[in-house]
Amino acid sequence: MTREEFKMIFDTYFSSVRNYVYYRSGDRDLATDVAQETFLRLWEKMPKLVNGNLKALLFKIAGDILVSHLRKRKVAMKYTSRIVDAEVSASPYDLMHYKELLHNYEHALESLPEKQRKVFLLSRMDGMRYFEIADYLGVSIKAVEKRMKNALDYLKIAISNS
Repeated sequence: MTREEFKMIFDTYFSSVRNYVYYRSGDRDLATDVAQETFLRLWEKMPKLVNGNLKALLFKIAGDILVSHLRKRKVAMKYTSRIVDAEVSASPYDLMHYKELLHNYEHALESLPEKQRKVFLLSRMDGMRYFEIADYLGVSIKAVEKRMKNALDYLKIAISNS
């Protein structure tokens, strides 16, 4: 199949496939994404395609992709609800303990020496890697490693003693 033939098929059936998916899902963006993915799969499988009802094949592919998307969404929603349930089920004691721990952490972070605090925050809050921190601060990677080790040791002791 040539590109021109594929373009003709795309132009002919794209809106029908998108409308079919939209009817089943109620989500315009998802319908457009699924329709595009349907034609991508059609293009990939074209050499293996046997003559038959092309429209039915497109709807079958689109339906399969839609079901796959909906299953993924269902799993994600199930996971999210577990997290929300875990947060809601925290007892007042757990919340108080968490707040106390957070306060101790913030206090310990404030009392860290500046060089160690910079390295710790650049690594943990900004997500920088040691070589990036070393480059940013103009120090060696070994210096960054030592400052991070000292910061972690200090925080561990300061939080547990509070």
